[in-house]
Amino acid sequence: MLGYGFTRFTEKDEKKDPFQKLMNIFTELLVHTSGDVEESIEWLREIDKQHNLTDASYTVDDFVEDLIQKGFMNKKGGKGGGMGITAKTEQAIRKKSLDQIFGKLKKSTTGNHRSNKSGSGDELTADRRAYQFGDSSDTIDFTESFRNAQLKHGISDFILTQDDLEIIESDYKTNTSTVLMIDISHSMILYGEDRITPAKKVAMALSELIITKYPKDTLEIVVFGNDAWQISIKDLPYLQVGPFHTNTVAGLELAIDLLRRRKNVNKQIFMITDGKPSCLKVKGGYYKNSNGLDPKITKKCFTLADTCRKAKIPITTFMIANDPYLQRFVDDFTEANNGKAFFTSLGGLGDFIFQDYEKNRKKNLR
Repeated sequence: MLGYGFTRFTEKDEKKDPFQKLMNIFTELLVHTSGDVEESIEWLREIDKQHNLTDASYTVDDFVEDLIQKGFMNKKGGKGGGMGITAKTEQAIRKKSLDQIFGKLKKSTTGNHRSNKSGSGDELTADRRAYQFGDSSDTIDFTESFRNAQLKHGISDFILTQDDLEIIESDYKTNTSTVLMIDISHSMILYGEDRITPAKKVAMALSELIITKYPKDTLEIVVFGNDAWQISIKDLPYLQVGPFHTNTVAGLELAIDLLRRRKNVNKQIFMITDGKPSCLKVKGGYYKNSNGLDPKITKKCFTLADTCRKAKIPITTFMIANDPYLQRFVDDFTEANNGKAFFTSLGGLGDFIFQDYEKNRKKNLR
């Protein structure tokens, strides 16, 4: 006789595996130390001393050995030729960031975003309409069509005509190309506030979201300080702030260039910044001015915002500074682009980006 066996639930059943418990802390430390394994392990040992995370049966040394055995860490590629993390760990960090920031995300069909256009699309809806010449037979709702025919003609003289047919409406699915710009100027760690770590977490969460839920979309990461350059998704855990000014113009120029190479109709730029544009690359060096807003620099920012507007590339700016004159600059920049701006705290940054990416309001289906 088949049946089920039950055991009494005890507190021990819900205890985490010691490796996983330390792994959750270790991956968090790796983000804060920009991928420095030795420093992260030292911090882990200090936390262990203060909070008794381990016991004699499983120590931090055992955890380090497991990291190597399980393929999360190796003895190659670390700073100074020491320990380094592997691609497996990089993915684990991205997944952790996704869970932390976009934990509310519900499972849905992988691949694309809904648009506000209906018709002969990709995803069925609850809406119905009359059949039109050219509609695919795959979209005919035969249950409703037979019901219409029965009501009009009766059972004895049953006949199905074109006028009885109903079509199930469907939504188009669209692909989106996104460039995420991250400010890595020195101000991102000034004033006793670590702003770069939350920005990194958001970037890793967004990249993991696209990889797992929207694999047909593209995401490219641009960092900007005195200059701007592209980094790969796998480089995000190691991203650090430099002794840089803020060359917003260089970042926008690179983002526009990257999007021009993409064939997707829908393109967008997300920009995370906490400071004013204070630098331009000029012939023979850099033009820098950290004292207020320099018209020579802001004018070029407005010109690029207008260029993106004409190319139908909306820019969403996530401003994590609350200086009134900087917020006015962002307002003017947003107006020039006809884009959007969010003045947000570090804690709300992920939610805003998640909601904006999911809504994907700007559609240019052709």
